[in-house]
Amino acid sequence: MSPTVSELFDAALSLPEPERAELAELLAASLTSQPGSLHPAWAAELRSRAAEIDSGKVRPIPWEEVRRQAQAQLDAGESTNG
Repeated sequence: MSPTVSELFDAALSLPEPERAELAELLAASLTSQPGSLHPAWAAELRSRAAEIDSGKVRPIPWEEVRRQAQAQLDAGESTNG
């Protein structure tokens, strides 16, 4: 019996992040119809930001924290507009 997409996805999530990235690149390269390519300026920006994260110059903020901060700002705006 072959694994389902869901099972493969769950297994892939257990990999370390660099291996998940490599797997994602391999899967994307295997597609016959490639998604639209990035403008060279965007690709350069993404490489630059990734390098800043890899070097430790920038620390990413987890989505949960970004969402919490945004909600706090929205809540503060509602109390001043009311």
